[in-house]
Amino acid sequence: MHSFGYRANALLTLAITILAFMCGIASLSDNFNSPAPTAQVQVLNINWFQKKPDGDDEISLTLNISADLQSLFTWNTKQVFVFLAAEYETPKNALNQISLWDGIIPSKEHAKFLIHTTNKYRFVDQGSNLRGKDFNLTLHWHVMPKTGKMSANKLVMTGYRLPETYR
Repeated sequence: MHSFGYRANALLTLAITILAFMCGIASLSDNFNSPAPTAQVQVLNINWFQKKPDGDDEISLTLNISADLQSLFTWNTKQVFVFLAAEYETPKNALNQISLWDGIIPSKEHAKFLIHTTNKYRFVDQGSNLRGKDFNLTLHWHVMPKTGKMSANKLVMTGYRLPETYR
């Protein structure tokens, strides 16, 4: 006959093993989800486009950001971190990324949204490289699961151009 401690240890070990197995299965089940998020960003206005005293270009934009990210949510999704970045090339750097807006989506009910906003973070380029520059707006998202590994993806929207002169 085994002692109470030995029996409790065996029961606890079995429970933890079953829990770890269930977490592994839950993580693998997310691989069968094929999300198809959609997004659209409109640049409504360039509030200002100026050269700062230190020589850097600075821009303020008014944006309409609409997105449907509901397909990113499964029963294993805790939250989704989403951000909008402006991406462009300069002679010095092949890729420049500037975060303009971000947010945390806590549930599927909040994953379909339309936001009218100015850029939350400063759109500044080190140098005078932005006049007449073509740029992309890219919506990035990071899915944070309850268990398992994080995943990230993005949706690139092209066809944006900055003015040739400062305003």
